[in-house]
Amino acid sequence: MKFVLIDRVVSFETGATLTAVKSVSLAEEYLADHFPIFPVLPGVLLLEGLVESASWLVRQSQDFANSMILLSQARNVKYKSFAAPGMQIQYTVTAKDIEENVSSFKGVGICGDEPIVEAKFTLRHFNLAEKDPKMAMVDGNVVENLKQRWRLLYR
Repeated sequence: MKFVLIDRVVSFETGATLTAVKSVSLAEEYLADHFPIFPVLPGVLLLEGLVESASWLVRQSQDFANSMILLSQARNVKYKSFAAPGMQIQYTVTAKDIEENVSSFKGVGICGDEPIVEAKFTLRHFNLAEKDPKMAMVDGNVVENLKQRWRLLYR
């Protein structure tokens, strides 16, 4: 199962900040197993929503230079509340640094006026062809698919 944890990018400033939203739906498969009587978005997916938002900021800031952007480190992660079906989460990430292969961020997810997750985290970014030149075509396909998804997320 592939998770897409943001529905829309609301705003961004290249190299600085990005705000995205996620509407939590009861139809999401993982909610059936995560507290079935009291379904809520799992905490690790709240963090992943911040990571996904920051990844889009990196892609935009670096003109989609890398096919892979992965969480390298998460620090000071604080879960403050729950996100249940019917709620909308607003993720805001602010870049501390965006360098060629690594970037660092602070981020917050809120529902209404209530913070539900906060974190500081580091991402690493790279292309598969850096380790295996035969993967250059895969990198190209991944980047093209990401560009298409970006056009859907930010209109």
